[in-house]
Amino acid sequence: MKPWLKWLLRIPLFLLGLAAGLVLLALLAYRIMDRRSGTLESSGEKRAYLLHVPDGYDPSIPAPLVISIHGFAEWPAHQMQISRWNDLADEYGFLVVYPSGTDFPKRWRTTRFGPGDPLIDVAFISALIDRLAAEYTLDPARIYVNGLSNGGGMSFVLSCELSDRIAAFGAVAGAYVYPLEACNPARPVPAILFHGTADPIVPYMGGPSHSFDIPFPVIPEWVAALADRNGCGREPDELPAAGAVSAVRFTGCRDDAEVVFYSIAGGGHTWPGGEPLPEFITGPTSMDIDATRLMWAFFEDHPLEP
Repeated sequence: MKPWLKWLLRIPLFLLGLAAGLVLLALLAYRIMDRRSGTLESSGEKRAYLLHVPDGYDPSIPAPLVISIHGFAEWPAHQMQISRWNDLADEYGFLVVYPSGTDFPKRWRTTRFGPGDPLIDVAFISALIDRLAAEYTLDPARIYVNGLSNGGGMSFVLSCELSDRIAAFGAVAGAYVYPLEACNPARPVPAILFHGTADPIVPYMGGPSHSFDIPFPVIPEWVAALADRNGCGREPDELPAAGAVSAVRFTGCRDDAEVVFYSIAGGGHTWPGGEPLPEFITGPTSMDIDATRLMWAFFEDHPLEP
């Protein structure tokens, strides 16, 4: 066999070995990050989650809880990495939990028109809150939820079905396929939302995308409809721009359930200020704002009123 042919044959073996090594490193990293992972039974299913407890946690002081939900085909540790919620949790002393979806690829049940009942996932999140409240000293007035894409859609569902427990919600590149008319919360829930105008997966101007044949809503119209449902004024206030990012705030809402919406010009299906995703799949990640810090500031201003 000629030497050059032997060399060519070694390439696939090298790539296979490299890929195996990367997989092992990823699994090792996941195990390290997953040291506070847990499971619970809900609706006949075994459900999993990843928990971060800040080093300064003091069980004598009730702490806020942030629930951060991964997107379609993602997983808890990746949502942790993308959003960087743990950094703020350590800084401000709150707990963060990253629940896991079901099936393969992992997903959340967010529509009454597809397979699976959304209330199954709602029951899981409610049971997860109960589990953490039994194990840690949580402030029941400061439980917040947020998510990316399918996880953002699930955050909206939770604001509809668990409005007595969720103080406020946030979403990045949210896939809002749960119908607004099916959302009947016991109280209006404040919301902070982010969406890129060049999102290739959940289009800013609605309709199906090349990835999903789903009639996504026109995002600015959906946000305005949400604000209207919360009893807000129809004309929002403009917030100061930051680079390619503009924002509006709907005020005058019932129970102070204001809605804040950030539009990222040219932004993709990504978490602003977070860990960038592969641009050829999701589009660019804006660093003009930090969605996580903006969410936390919004959450702090909107505890659950008694």
